[in-house]
Amino acid sequence: MKYGSLILEKKEYVYLKRILNISGYAEDHERQKCLVKLTEELKSAHIVNDDQMPDDVVRFNSTVAVAYANGVKKTVQVVIPSERDFSSNKISVLTPLGSALFGYSKGDKVVWNFPKGNEEIIISDVKQEKELDKTNFSI
Repeated sequence: MKYGSLILEKKEYVYLKRILNISGYAEDHERQKCLVKLTEELKSAHIVNDDQMPDDVVRFNSTVAVAYANGVKKTVQVVIPSERDFSSNKISVLTPLGSALFGYSKGDKVVWNFPKGNEEIIISDVKQEKELDKTNFSI
């Protein structure tokens, strides 16, 4: 892990904790496992102000290129749950892949328990897209 722990912007961290508290009751067992793991990782996350956020860390609205160990490559945008749109490759932070990426940075290798079992993914690129309106998070 490039920075030693997850890095999250302060307001995004607060919002994520709120939606994880609500989403902890998801009926999908595999999704629950991913959210529990993300919740555990948040306990040791480094929380910073927006002006201290490195540009290569996955956060809300980041476009992320990943490569799986089996050679499959994918590019997704990690968004808040209400903005998810699979046809546009916009995935919610509450999906297994979204929760696996959030707070990690370009170059990191992440081992995550996906629905098909543990898989290793490498974050090959992170681009920051439009800025999220952090003053009006809605659940």
